[in-house]
Formats: sequence, C-alpha cells, structure tokens
Amino acid sequence: MKVSREQMVENRSRILAQAARLFREKGFEAVSVAEVMKAAGLTHGGFYGHFASKDDLIAQTMAHALAGEEAQARGFDAFLSAYLSPAHRDAPATGCPTAAFASDARRQTPDARAAMAAGVGAQIARIAESLEQQGAADARTAAIGSWSAAVGAMILARAVEDKALSDEILAQTKNWITAALNP
Repeated sequence: MKVSREQMVENRSRILAQAARLFREKGFEAVSVAEVMKAAGLTHGGFYGHFASKDDLIAQTMAHALAGEEAQARGFDAFLSAYLSPAHRDAPATGCPTAAFASDARRQTPDARAAMAAGVGAQIARIAESLEQQGAADARTAAIGSWSAAVGAMILARAVEDKALSDEILAQTKNWITAALNP
C-alpha cells in the first residue's frame, strides 16, 4: 500500500520526535533503530525510506531537536529559572537537547557535529538578543558565558547522585549567572 506524501511527512516527524526523546533519555548508543521505529508506531522496515543509516537518523534528530529549542520569549530571567530547575533536571527525555547531546556529539559524524554547532550557535544568538533587549553591554559574550554555565550545570546536576548537591549546582549557577549579568 502506497503511503501519501502527507503521511510520509507525518511519519518522519513522529520518528524524529521519538528519536529525540529516546536519545535524550538513553544516549545515542543505547537506542536501536528498531526501538525508535516501535516508539513511533511504525515497523523497522520503513526506516530506510526516511534515513540512510542510524548515523543519518542521529544527525537529523539533533538538527530537528536543536532547531526546536526554545529561547527566552518570556525573558531571560524566566528562561534561566525554568532551565536551572529540578523539574527540568528530572525530565531529560523532554528537556534541553544541548545538555543531553553535548557530551556524545564529539563522537558523532560530521553532519551530527554540524547540527550541534548550528543549534548551539542559534541558541547563543537567541540569548544574546534577549540580553541585548535587557540592556546588556556585551550581549554575545554574556550569552556564551551564561549558556555554557547553564548547560554545564544541567549536565553536572544530572550526573551526580546526591540530590542536595544537584540542587545546589542548579541554584548556585543561577545565582552566579544572575550576579554576573547584573553587577
């Protein structure tokens, strides 16, 4: 049975959404193509109609997830509070793709690394624009430092088993960024 173009687009979108969720939660190596297709409600055989390989899926998933990363439409302070929260830390499958993919990106294909670079660059630009609107003197430098600190804090907060230390990492990083931006 032939699948319509609209159905193909919908299927591809579902595959990318499920791959992003699974890769964020488990990492690239721990997730199989069959697992992604099952989560998307499709058969394994349909995979190659959408992607050339698992590496292609990884690169396209990274591009898809990072392109959808939300900026600070509600202002940088609100974004930072939501980002550096226990709720965000405790939901890696639906949380920040940068924090989820960063440590594995260096071991991926050039296409995947290019998707990571594009996503990071776009997020820095969005943060810089938000900070510029708030009157930051060197918004790009502040955006790079703030984003790097926030992502690093999220990675560390998820990595430690000690909940009190994890909470402290999030809270103190938020305090440090806020103080740095408001001297």
